[in-house]
Amino acid sequence: MLLATTHDQFHDLGLKDALKRCLRPAVGFDRPSDVLKDPDLDDEDKRAILSSWASDASAVKDHPAMRWLLGAPAPVPLAEVLEALARLDRGCGSNAAAVEARP
Repeated sequence: MLLATTHDQFHDLGLKDALKRCLRPAVGFDRPSDVLKDPDLDDEDKRAILSSWASDASAVKDHPAMRWLLGAPAPVPLAEVLEALARLDRGCGSNAAAVEARP
């Protein structure tokens, strides 16, 4: 899976070609739970996005406990990303109700 992080990437390729190449925008995922609830992503794609979000490359400078996925509107706590990955590993990745029930 490839991630498109700007609207320019869709503009350059055209939406139809971008979708044909399985280009998935990171834009639109405000929280890790949004990734888990996305019905168009399989577990492998969800894991790829969440892993990218959890990586040191997404760390916020001078705030190592925060991650900011390129294309997301704001940083989120690393713990929230890791929790989403754990839910996915437990098989709750496609269960929106379990995500919604989180306090």
